[in-house]
Amino acid sequence: MRVMVLVKADENSEAGVMPPPGLLEAMMNYNEELTKAGILVAGEGLKPTSQGVRIHFAGDDRTVVDGPFAETKELVAGFWIWEVESMEEAVAWAKRCPNPQLTDSDLEIRPFYTMADFAELSTPEIDEQARRVGAAAEAKHGKFM
Repeated sequence: MRVMVLVKADENSEAGVMPPPGLLEAMMNYNEELTKAGILVAGEGLKPTSQGVRIHFAGDDRTVVDGPFAETKELVAGFWIWEVESMEEAVAWAKRCPNPQLTDSDLEIRPFYTMADFAELSTPEIDEQARRVGAAAEAKHGKFM
């Protein structure tokens, strides 16, 4: 199963405070362990929401809202995408992660939907479109879906 592991933001990540060298080294060592185990698909840190935008949808209207955004504890500072056998395996790997923030912090693990989850809704045309989109994205950027 594929999961996204979200690194929740804190006041330091939202202020753009860079990690000290020891934490950066610990995180890179952890990423290397994930890679050697064949689990790591992708991962990135995110810049503070002051450098981001949100798109609000209201019917057919779209509104762009510039950051920063409030409620720091609900924001995301980074992510990994992991390929694991189960949620239990993902939790076990997450427990091995160094604390990714300079304060107490949280990771959130969310499984991805797959096209099999949409089997009752999908059509052969949608399945073919999903296959084409996945193949095109993978050809351009590497493994995608």
